[in-house]
Amino acid sequence: MTWLGWSARKAIANPELRRLRAESELVRSFGFGQSVAMSEMAMFVRRGASQITPLILKGVHKKLPFLKVEFTQINAPPYPHLVDQLEFLADVVEDFAEGADEEIPYAAVAGATFALVYAHRQFDLIPDRDPEFGRADDSGVVRTVLQEYQKAFAAFAARHGLDWSKVTLDP
Repeated sequence: MTWLGWSARKAIANPELRRLRAESELVRSFGFGQSVAMSEMAMFVRRGASQITPLILKGVHKKLPFLKVEFTQINAPPYPHLVDQLEFLADVVEDFAEGADEEIPYAAVAGATFALVYAHRQFDLIPDRDPEFGRADDSGVVRTVLQEYQKAFAAFAARHGLDWSKVTLDP
């Protein structure tokens, strides 16, 4: 049996202190400045990306021309960067599926594919028909994917002569 100091015993006995400690561990593990809510979004994105199979990727690739046109029609003033972010992710999926870029990790491509599928859905966490908040969840998923795989996407952009700094992580 290990000896615990007074403050450690107090923390174990107090559920509120345990909750705060767990939250601070989550914030630390996902990087300085990110909230616990963002880590929940990151877990949601990872779970969704883990469901992307090569067959799903192939199906999304076939629909990319339609999706690209659909995304250009998005009118979401609160999320001015969403269309450009989706276009970038569509380019990632397209280049990977067509063999133009085989260096990008499959996890990053799966994340990009999940974001495209999620943004295409009309009925998701917040229905897209809501003019003020309808694209908030889409923007959150897209930004989380861009953040989670930032290193891979920055390398992709460099290989393809794209300016990664223009693919902003802003909403």
